[in-house]
This record gives sequence, structure tokens and C-alpha cells, in this order.
Amino acid sequence: MNISVLGIERSILGQPWRWRALASDQREDLIPDDLVTQLLLARGAPRDALELHRNPTIRGFMPDPSIFRDMDRAAARLSDAVENGERVAIFGDYDVDGATSAALMILLLRALGLEARPYIPDRLMEGYGPSGAALVRLAGEGATLIVTVDCGAQAFEALHAAQAVPVDVIVVDHHQCATTLPPALALVNPNRLDEAEGRAHGHLAAVGVAFLLGAALLRELRKRGWFATRPEPRLIDLLDIVALGTVADVAQLRGLNRAFVAQGLKVMAGRQNIGLAALMDAARLTRAPTAADLGFALGPRINAGGRVGRADLGVRLLTTRDPIEARDIAGELDRLNEERRAIEMSVQESAEGLVAHDRAVAVVAGTGWHPGVIGIVAGRLKEKRGRPAIVIAIDEAGIGKGSGRSIVGVDLGQAVLAAKEAGLLVAGGGHAMAAGLTIEANNIPAFTDFLEERLAEKITAAAADRALLVDSVHAPGGVTPELVEALEAGGPYGTGWPSPRVAIGRVRPVRVDVVGNGHVRAIMAGDDGRSFKAMAFRAADTALGQALLGAEPHRRLWLAGRPKIDTWGQRPAAELHLDDAAWAD
Repeated sequence: MNISVLGIERSILGQPWRWRALASDQREDLIPDDLVTQLLLARGAPRDALELHRNPTIRGFMPDPSIFRDMDRAAARLSDAVENGERVAIFGDYDVDGATSAALMILLLRALGLEARPYIPDRLMEGYGPSGAALVRLAGEGATLIVTVDCGAQAFEALHAAQAVPVDVIVVDHHQCATTLPPALALVNPNRLDEAEGRAHGHLAAVGVAFLLGAALLRELRKRGWFATRPEPRLIDLLDIVALGTVADVAQLRGLNRAFVAQGLKVMAGRQNIGLAALMDAARLTRAPTAADLGFALGPRINAGGRVGRADLGVRLLTTRDPIEARDIAGELDRLNEERRAIEMSVQESAEGLVAHDRAVAVVAGTGWHPGVIGIVAGRLKEKRGRPAIVIAIDEAGIGKGSGRSIVGVDLGQAVLAAKEAGLLVAGGGHAMAAGLTIEANNIPAFTDFLEERLAEKITAAAADRALLVDSVHAPGGVTPELVEALEAGGPYGTGWPSPRVAIGRVRPVRVDVVGNGHVRAIMAGDDGRSFKAMAFRAADTALGQALLGAEPHRRLWLAGRPKIDTWGQRPAAELHLDDAAWAD
């Protein structure tokens, strides 16, 4: 069935439907041998590397760590610390990428006989990234080497303070860098402006960069003969936390990142990490985890510690050797996640009322907003408007902490960095899809104008190209577990490697109602009487939800969405999670 037959130029949500491949003029090349081949090609996999992408492995995508600037220097210094039994501190960010990066370094060093001390700053009291006071304090407590993970690329003041002590600092980061770099013994970051080959891996999360540093460390110790009388740790056993950090940080799932997630999910299914196993139990995840589970079930719970609880809970969970402690921390994170949801709903409601719809970038600010949820709210606003959004929480001193989320084709991190260099921000940075900032409240209007002038044309162009991309078309009877299984074979899916969307039609509504927190549930049937369940989440008040709820039984629709397995019944069945619909007559 060819989607051109549908002729859908304006759906219920006001968008055209297109073949995913048409976005890159590859339709003639997409005569697939099978559905998985079509999915891989449509997501940019080269024809001559289909098998590599069909089963992404670490060996197939792993670069030589030495291509990155300062990598060998960092590995040599860490090797010295291992050999000499030095006191090492790992300074991580308070989000999932920071927690997993710190946990990876701690677990690897522990396996090498060195117990490193974790340090995660408090979001409210200390803010993002290393402070001079914290680094000096760690040195005063005996640390001779500090490794910052998922932060430090812009920490000029803090690293100058460490240099004055002096204490050696290795920065492991992936955020955008300025032309001038802060002083550090080594700064490993694929997004350094002076990177050459390493720039091709700029999509790595910090935990991915930490994994590469771990590989370089083991190689250096191997050269020194360290493992002649002792076992060499299996770095591959830490891929479960690499996968978690990669997905939770919304990193592009292409190249090495896909291998990290594909292989990491296999490690996670073995439940080797007792903290992750306890977290899966707290999330009531009894089957083998998927990439979606990392982003929607496990990641938010780790994040909840840094957002509304104690910032170090995530690292403690991932590195504990005590099953009882793991269970207690996982339970606390689960509770904090529920608290985070309630706070988030309140801030989101307030933020939505402040959006200026004539602006390309939604910049909203409010006092009393919890800074721990502004990133999530920014993501919700971005999804709702299809445009970048920045949410700023202003404290009693008139200082705003902001978090932004962007859309494909609009580099928000670079724009925030430019605003900082223009003197509009106290601090700021990030990467293409997400950014963080600190700003004086009276500078918010000028900052908003700066973003509008810099990004409006790019955003307008990206919005004009907006279309619902479809991978395949099926009859109503085609919504089956077998279809779900076939589509999943092209995964893992995530940012940059989107999960497959199918069109189903023509169908009529048999029963439509509202369930849960504004979700629309529908039983849809084809003219042959074969039916399936469709779900439109948080859609009761949207055009899509209202159209489904008000649809007359005789009218026919095309549906677009993502087939998933519904496990509630006695046996697994397939259902369609709706993204859009269009009238067929």
C-alpha cells in the first residue's frame, strides 16, 4: 500500500504526512528486501554497512580513544594514580549523565583497587558544575587528582582555583566549549573546537566519553604490565550504566551510541548492577528493559535525586555493594520521583500561561518555580509548540536558573554560549538539543530578543519543513505483535534514530473514552471487522483527542502512531500509540 494514495496534506493536527525517506529524497533507494532494511536506510544507515547497523556492536563502532585531544594524557595520569594508590575524587553533575559518568569511573577504579570519592554538587545550594570552593575543599581533604565528569568545560574560575592549590584536574565533558579552554591537566571533550577526528563523536553523552577514557586507562595499564599479576576488569560489564546515561541525556542514537545502548540493554537484562536491579524493581519493571524504559522509567528516578532530593543518591545507588542499601535508595528515588511529578505539573501549568505565541523561542520565567523541574517543563513546551523553549526559575535575589530544550536543526547550546559571550548571561552552555544558564532577571527581555534575532529564521525554516514522517502503511488487521517485533528489530530507537511510525486505515471508531490523566482510549475497527486498541496520551483537550471523542461511527479515519505491546490482557496484544489522525472521507 502506497501512502501517496492517502493524499494527506493536512491532518487533524494540521500537518502533512510523508514517507520518512522522502525527507532525504531517497524513496527510489528504499525498495527494501525487508522492513528492517527499510527502517535502517530511512534513518541514514549506508547500504554498505547495513549489517553493522542491524546489530550494532562496540567493536564495530569503537574509535581509537587516542584520537581525542588530551585522552592519552588523562589515561597516563589516571594510571599513575592507580599505581601509586592516590586519593582520587570524581566530581559529577547532578543529572543522570553525571551520575552514570561518575559511577562508571568509580566502579572501574574500584575494580583496579582504588576507591575514589564521589562528589555531586547540590543543585540549589551549589548550582551546576565545579566551584573553586568545592575543588579546593576536596584537595584539602587529601585528593591529589580530581576528575570532573559531565561538567567543567566552562569552569574557568573553579579550575584556576584548583591550579593555585595546586591539584591536578581532568575534565571529561561533552558540552560546547569556548575558543579558550579553562586550565586543566587534561580536557577530554569531543566538542572542543580544536578537535579533529574526535569531532565526529560530538554526539556522545559524557558517560560515553568516560567509557572511552576507561578503555584508554586499561590500555595504558596493560602497557605498563599492571595486569601481569592481577585480573583485568571487564569494561564491557559497565555498559548498562553507559546505556542509561546515553538515553537519559537524550544523546543522538547513532554510531557508537547505538552500540552502547544495544549492548548495554543486554548487560542490564542480566541485572549485574544491584543498584540498577533495585531500581528496576522499584519501577515495577519485570521484563527485559528497552531503550524507552531507560528514558521514561529509570532515568527520571535517578534524576529525581538531583532535582528534588539529595544529589548523590543516583551515584550511591549505582555504586553500592549492599543489596539492602540499594533497595532503600531505589525506594527513596521512587518516592522523590512522585514528588517531582507533582511539582512539575504545577510549574508547567504556570509556564504555559506565559508563553508568547508570536515568539519563535518560548522564554518563560517565574518566581517560586522549583529549578529541579524546569528542564522537564521546557521539554514539554518544546514538544507542544514544536519550537525551542527555555524555562527560567527566579530566586529571591533576582537570579534566574534556566534550562532549555531545542528542536532538530536549531543549536540551542551555541546560541546560549553566544549570549554568555555577549554579556547577557552570568553563565551558560550546553549542546545542540539542550542548554542551561544563569541570568539576572532584568536581562531576560534582552536575552529573549537576542535568541529571537539569532534563531528565528532557523526555527521558521525547521517549522516549515515539519511533517509527520511515516515508515510503513498497514491494514487494520496488521496491528499485531508480529508487526511490533519486526519494527523493534531496527532499534534501539531514540533521539536521532526515531522509533517507527505506521499509518493504519481506513478505520471507524467503535468506542472512545477518556482514561487516567486525560488519555484518550479508542477501539478502532476496519471494514472487515478486525479491531485494535489505540491510545492518545494526554490528548483529551487537544484537537486530536476532541476529534476522536466526537467522531461519528460512520466516518472513516487514517491513524498514525507507533505500535506497542499491551501486556494487560491474558495474552500480549498490539495497540497503537497515536501521534495524529486524518479524516478519510
